[in-house]
Amino acid sequence: MECRYYQKLDDGRVECLLCPHHCRISDGKTGICHSRRNHSGILISEVYAKPCALAIDPIEKKPLYHFHPGTTCLSIACTGCNFRCLNCQNHDISQVSPSDVNHYHLSPEEVVGLCQKHHCPGIAYTYTEPFTYIEYIIDCARLAHEAGLWNILVTAGYVCQEPLNDLLPYLDAANIDLKSFSDDIYHQVSGGHLQPVLDTILTMHNAGVWIELTNLVIPGINDDMNMIRQMCRWLVSNGLSDAPLHFSRFFPRFKMQDKSPTSIQTLQAAKQVAEEEGIKHVYLGNV
Repeated sequence: MECRYYQKLDDGRVECLLCPHHCRISDGKTGICHSRRNHSGILISEVYAKPCALAIDPIEKKPLYHFHPGTTCLSIACTGCNFRCLNCQNHDISQVSPSDVNHYHLSPEEVVGLCQKHHCPGIAYTYTEPFTYIEYIIDCARLAHEAGLWNILVTAGYVCQEPLNDLLPYLDAANIDLKSFSDDIYHQVSGGHLQPVLDTILTMHNAGVWIELTNLVIPGINDDMNMIRQMCRWLVSNGLSDAPLHFSRFFPRFKMQDKSPTSIQTLQAAKQVAEEEGIKHVYLGNV
């Protein structure tokens, strides 16, 4: 499947325009996400219609607590991610090439049919980074809306505005992983930057998408209460005081095995700060 967001360069490389990395990819190589490859000057999605994970989840698992609570969703994922988080909990499918894992073959029509067969009112694109397989999502999401199903995105939000805008008409809800309120931490831990994530949050909010936010609190990394306070002030000042905020407990994962699990006291302190700053719905996760 040819990708939608790229341009050809004079030297045989292509420049991917999906996310702020703007990977310049040589023939035969992939970008940072591992799932978009340059085939003789054409950028190909190697995961289109090839999900590596399928499950039926309670919607609260996303986590979405204020979007049709008590319902289920068909969760679907393809391999790939445009971040390199040292603490990634799904690194076995997000930090690998498509050829490294088993996958299903499911057309967008089959995804929608599977959702209907199991009486799920919506589809959640989750577990890895959905934007890396946006062509598949757009085709699934369009058919899902025609069938009266919801489309839910669980994402780190690292995407350019054009592809985001193309998806917005079909998107009903999203949980966005706001990893910290520091560009340095984003760069050091995840290999990205903060501002594009903030832009995604505001674009979705302004488009009427239901938003909930997750902040994984990692000891010694992003557990500074002053930074958490600044994050909450930004959310409130941008009209997001009603957006549920989930402070999630960290456990050692992947390349971050040297950290201890987050203390309950730290999460409770973060919750107090958020409520002091005007966040109306604050939850603690992984506790």
